[in-house]
Amino acid sequence: MKRLLILILLLPVLAACGVAGSGAAAAAGGASEVQQAAQARQTEDQVRRQIEAAQDQAAQQRQDAEKQNE
Repeated sequence: MKRLLILILLLPVLAACGVAGSGAAAAAGGASEVQQAAQARQTEDQVRRQIEAAQDQAAQQRQDAEKQNE
């Protein structure tokens, strides 16, 4: 009888461990998604800067070419 009572009392505790583990996994997955989004924003900013630099360089080359044709 004591064993049955102990088992009944421990069952919810053991079940809660599984729930806690699932919650921790979900939280870790969410943190990973946040990190990936931050990296994507950094990559986007870097590409935007590279494009702007290329456009500036092309504009400068056009100006230089126009000056040579004068």
